[in-house]
Amino acid sequence: MQEFRENGFVKIEGAFPRELADAGREILWRDTGFDPDDRTTWTKPVVRLGNYAQEPFRRAANTPVLHKAFDELVGPGRWLPPGGLGTFPVRFPHPDDPGDDGWHAEASYSESGQLRLNHRSKGRALLMLFLFSDVGEDDAPTRIRVGSHLDVPEVLEPYGEEGAEFFSVSPDIEKATAHRPVACATGRAGDVYLCHPFLVHAAQSHRGDTPKFMAQPPLLPKDDSGYNFGQSG
Repeated sequence: MQEFRENGFVKIEGAFPRELADAGREILWRDTGFDPDDRTTWTKPVVRLGNYAQEPFRRAANTPVLHKAFDELVGPGRWLPPGGLGTFPVRFPHPDDPGDDGWHAEASYSESGQLRLNHRSKGRALLMLFLFSDVGEDDAPTRIRVGSHLDVPEVLEPYGEEGAEFFSVSPDIEKATAHRPVACATGRAGDVYLCHPFLVHAAQSHRGDTPKFMAQPPLLPKDDSGYNFGQSG
């Protein structure tokens, strides 16, 4: 818990079995439309796949070790069991810029067709990174600004309950957290990073050989009233 409060994230090694990662990756490879054995088919730097609720993904998101961690970080009875995993931005070794590698804190709700976030983290209890493949330093690991979750509330508080529009406030969030050291979310298939919803992070280009498969779902709060991550840290 102390590590989470200070750094804004905690890594849980082996949070779900590797065989679930392998089974899920088979499904994901099929949906990319690329051939895992033919690099010439890997024609894009990133392929975004939709929400996945098949058995390997549901089971991966609901292991006892993760449920225990949710209770410790968010509080017993304050979160909803995941029905699956969110989008998978599958990243491939490719010379082109992925075009989505800017620093940001994740938007947590939509209002009037806009993605927004507010100082209470309405609609999001945690940001989670589920590794479905081994991810080394060259395999486009998510970049994390360590401790940046402590800087974001000051940026968002002037917007009150209504919150700020994601794209308009992102430059201010990037600037406010530029002094923070950077870590990379590396690990093995089955590892999970549980992150404060205000943790500032960014994608990066893939410089390795093996495509990266990672889900980045939210943990949803059961009751959206009373959350104030900005004050609790």
